[in-house]
Amino acid sequence: MAAFSAADVKKLRELSGAGMMDAKKALVEADGDIDAAVDALRAKGLATAQKKSSRTAAEGLVGVAVEGTKGVAVEVNSETDFVAKNDQFQDFVRKTTEAAINATGDDVEALKSMAYPDGGTVAEKLTDNVATIGENQQVRRMKTVSVTNGVVVPYMHNAVATNLGKIGVLVALESEAGADVLEPLGKQLAMHIAAAFPQALNADGLDADLIERERAIAAEKAAESGKPENVQEKMVEGAVKKFAKENALLSQLFVMDNKTPVADVVAKAGKDAGHDIVLKDYVRFQLGEGIEKEESDFAAEVAAAVGG
Repeated sequence: MAAFSAADVKKLRELSGAGMMDAKKALVEADGDIDAAVDALRAKGLATAQKKSSRTAAEGLVGVAVEGTKGVAVEVNSETDFVAKNDQFQDFVRKTTEAAINATGDDVEALKSMAYPDGGTVAEKLTDNVATIGENQQVRRMKTVSVTNGVVVPYMHNAVATNLGKIGVLVALESEAGADVLEPLGKQLAMHIAAAFPQALNADGLDADLIERERAIAAEKAAESGKPENVQEKMVEGAVKKFAKENALLSQLFVMDNKTPVADVVAKAGKDAGHDIVLKDYVRFQLGEGIEKEESDFAAEVAAAVGG
């Protein structure tokens, strides 16, 4: 075995941005020569991919796929919208989503280790894409939904290609009603979800921290009203209840008429079909949700470069 120290591995990682195991392997193959190891990592695309991983990837695409009674949504990020329009990138998102349909959970790391349709693993194809396209890309998240009987209906708002776009929705309807009833209903519900952006299926599913934040805001507003404490408490509870109603899917007013709760829309469809219909679950992935994009001062960068 080549002679090198832990410090050599650390140095190689700092120079290349490669992972520990990749760095150690490269040093073994290069007989401890750090410069040669860097070249080897760059040749494999590992150094390039890892160095770019520190850059924010807030563009990209959302993919959706359905197979039988199961559906999955996957978000893959890139640094620029230009890459999102690249055929190679779109093919990667499409095939990664197809691979994800066979996953047993929503673990992105597990997805990366799965077989890629064209050979190798999803992670290996991702690394190859970063090296060949020359821009950081990340498989950010995935979510699956399924039913025992019924349908999972996909919808892509403003699709850039089949099942690819920036807002992907899946609607899971549990029922013995026919697809001729469930699929049109699912499509309408999916369009509502894309537009209304529910935070959870029902009020009980809303994030506790989100509710507490709304409660604190309502309490501050109530205190400013100068009304008696017992009245303030009712104001706060009313505000929180209103927030929950407006952000839970089943209690939202259906965008098609802006007066009927979604739960009632589903119930009526079931009554008309002669079979109970349950809106079991949904997914709404909007590209870049929760990502804080890095802002760069180009003039400052130029000045710094000149000064250096």
